[in-house]
Amino acid sequence: MSRRRIVVTALTFSRLPLIFAWFALAIAGELRESIVLGVLAALSMFFAGVSDAFDGLLARRWNEVSALGKMADPLMDKVFYVVAFPTLVWMAMHQGDCCHSLVLLVFAVLCILRDLWVTFMRSVGSLYGADCAAMWLGKVRTALSFPFAGLVYIYLIANAFLPPAASSAARMACFAMEAAMIALNAVSFVSYTRAYAPYLKLALDRGREI
Repeated sequence: MSRRRIVVTALTFSRLPLIFAWFALAIAGELRESIVLGVLAALSMFFAGVSDAFDGLLARRWNEVSALGKMADPLMDKVFYVVAFPTLVWMAMHQGDCCHSLVLLVFAVLCILRDLWVTFMRSVGSLYGADCAAMWLGKVRTALSFPFAGLVYIYLIANAFLPPAASSAARMACFAMEAAMIALNAVSFVSYTRAYAPYLKLALDRGREI
């Protein structure tokens, strides 16, 4: 394995410890009401986002795109979704904001279900030679997920220190951002379903023949 491939692979897998570092620091910071732990958690999420942004870029620039990388990158993204979004739900609930926690819960459920559905549709499509590369809308959704989670987290740790007027404005902005991400997930779900529906129909038809 070349040194460049080692760098790219290490960058991809570095998201795993960074995501779990954020998870531990975010919970500890919330329970202890520690702004220091909150800042450290935010930095962990920031560096996880940096690794997500640059591993694929470097792999393409250095011509080190590999089958392992193509499988590992979406896996790290899914680990991020499963860890980050439920943690944000818990933080909102811990702060006593039931409305916000409910909105985040809806988003987290839709996000995870969308990923499971897309994985299933791609698996069906691969049986019949479909091009299973990520759609541009899926790439946009993935690219926005890290900054989205980071901004929500910053709001949750900073909200207690904001004056009432600023807190109310930040809350409304957070709701608007979350609504946009819910809509993006829904549109992505529909786009993948429409693209892979012919392969699903083909699988159903062949199943009846058997």
